[in-house]
Amino acid sequence: MKQVFLIVISMVMMLSFLGCDTQEKQVVSESPTPKGPIMDTSPGGAGHGADGPKTVFTVVVPPEVEEKWTAVVIVVEDKQSNTQEEFTTDIGSELAIPDSDLVVKVGPFLPDFKMSADTITSTTADPNNPAVGIAVLQNGNKIFPPSGEWGWLYAKFPTIHSFQHDRFGLMLKAGLFKEANKEGSPH
Repeated sequence: MKQVFLIVISMVMMLSFLGCDTQEKQVVSESPTPKGPIMDTSPGGAGHGADGPKTVFTVVVPPEVEEKWTAVVIVVEDKQSNTQEEFTTDIGSELAIPDSDLVVKVGPFLPDFKMSADTITSTTADPNNPAVGIAVLQNGNKIFPPSGEWGWLYAKFPTIHSFQHDRFGLMLKAGLFKEANKEGSPH
């Protein structure tokens, strides 16, 4: 009788261990592949939100990017009225959001955004991964980004490190070529 009891207990324990192993494998296989802007997070290259000392990033806008791109199209979402409005704004200028006390300072536009150890730049002048640096002021006080000179809006990844506000949302729709800026069509 004791032998039967020991055999049953042994089988129950083996099955419970096998069940735990199966659950762990399921959790690992359900983990999504991270997606977002291209960021080099190798040692010495801390990305957004990394622990440890904060890296001061240098923004480098290549000459071919400065020559080609002059403006951006920013979509302002008003969550209160459930509307969206597009604004074409020159790089280096400001956008006062209508019916608010918010001003968006438009910084560098990088059509092919890449972040590495301590540099943010554009790897080409083509719109492969468009991003624009912005700072948002409310009543003259900076509210975005929480630290650093620029927060970034990514056209392909609008929710990554996005501007958070009770009433307004901001999204980058596109950059405008010098020629397109005159014609008014985004590229």
